[in-house]
Amino acid sequence: MRAVIQRVSQASCKADSAVTGEIGTGFLVLLGIEDADTGDDLQWLAQKITGLRIFSDENGLMNKALADVDGGILLISQFTLFAQTKKGNRPSFIRAAKPDKATPMYEEMIKTLQAITGKKTETGIFGADMKISLINDGPVTIIMDTKDKENH
Repeated sequence: MRAVIQRVSQASCKADSAVTGEIGTGFLVLLGIEDADTGDDLQWLAQKITGLRIFSDENGLMNKALADVDGGILLISQFTLFAQTKKGNRPSFIRAAKPDKATPMYEEMIKTLQAITGKKTETGIFGADMKISLINDGPVTIIMDTKDKENH
């Protein structure tokens, strides 16, 4: 799994011009799922996202986590995070999981984030054409990949 986490002061998602999810302060999380991903990957990534201390404390240092600022999460499925661009100019998405694997894992990530935070995780619509609006606060953008967890 790969996640791009953006610290936002607000973010929203529209599909077919209807708002499907919106948050104020918190994280916009773009989530890519590949065939090799497991439940362990999901749990590890959910814990890392919710524990990430990238909000400013009273001294201006990135020291506060999502819970410390009562932040929300807007979770968007994005298979293009697994684009392979080595050959040619047209990306290949062969590593991205097909919907039969990715959909249940995306839904499980929603449930897991909600269980950890105790708050509703806002979402887009899996597989839909979505329009994402955000105000990236900082800007602060963090990229995480569960394939890196063995190195820590």
